[in-house]
Amino acid sequence: MRSLRSAALLAIALALTITGCTASPGSPDATSGASERDSATFPITIEHALGSTTVETKPERVATVAWANQEVPLALGIVPVGMSKVTWGDDDGDGVLPWVEDKLTELGAETPVLFDDATGIDFEAVANTNPDVILAAYSGLTQDEYNTLSKIAPVVAYPGVAWGTSVDDMITLNATALGLASEGETLRQQLHDQATAALDKHSVLQDKRILFVVIDLSDLSQISLYSAHDTRPGFFKDLGLPLPAEVERVTAQTSEFYSTVSAEAADVFNDVDLIVTYGDDSLLPTLQADPLLSKIPAVANGHVAVLPNETPLAASANPSPLSIPATLNDYFALLAAPLSK
Repeated sequence: MRSLRSAALLAIALALTITGCTASPGSPDATSGASERDSATFPITIEHALGSTTVETKPERVATVAWANQEVPLALGIVPVGMSKVTWGDDDGDGVLPWVEDKLTELGAETPVLFDDATGIDFEAVANTNPDVILAAYSGLTQDEYNTLSKIAPVVAYPGVAWGTSVDDMITLNATALGLASEGETLRQQLHDQATAALDKHSVLQDKRILFVVIDLSDLSQISLYSAHDTRPGFFKDLGLPLPAEVERVTAQTSEFYSTVSAEAADVFNDVDLIVTYGDDSLLPTLQADPLLSKIPAVANGHVAVLPNETPLAASANPSPLSIPATLNDYFALLAAPLSK
């Protein structure tokens, strides 16, 4: 996933060394996490899209690559020895999203080694952290990248579609590899409860068909939309919100996480209640001035929610274990605002 995927469509174009990978005594999950790791039965074998991975013994040094995988061990009270540097949505340029910074502070931990993998996996940097396991359940690893990483440590890859792992599956796979399957299930339920509460609070979103797209204002001849394989619309679907017909069609016909639609076929979006995209204040007026895209009812009615480019809130639209409790209410408030006009 390079160029278009890592820059525009995924919108997440993706130092101090922690000496070990341990649960913080101050973490609410630290005691139960330690107990589970002690009692978990190893070896543990995990099947995924790129093969089968066996973790022979409980991991003590956990590395993560790609987007958000570090949030699973952190949410369970474990500090990775290394994780991917964030290059999109970072608020202060330190390569760490604010909700991850907050969790590291809560755990009394320094920032792990940051891998710069915006243009590819830094295998040497990963190897230098001497990990026992590498978590990449949400990623777009190629087979070659997986094979190379597997020479360093057991690797947990995505279960089906590249960059198409749900938050639930990311938690399940990564937590299982840590010997923390039951803690992972508890975390999943907590996040489901928080998401349901946030949707109830912003009830105008109930039953709305939401289209998540990327629009290049320099070329309005097409719209790139995310399929339900992607976590953004997939998250809405998991909350019980209906998908627009075109998203359902694309999802059924491809394993890709996105597709493109010509502006001349914009009438396929006539059932869309809300469009969500990245941009700035110029986006909606530009769409409403376009002779083709302005015919989309959601555009004509101003039902377009614009996530400010390269901000933490924009990054949180790709939901993750720590961003959901930190930002979901703000995210849903932004989505609800155009519908409340």
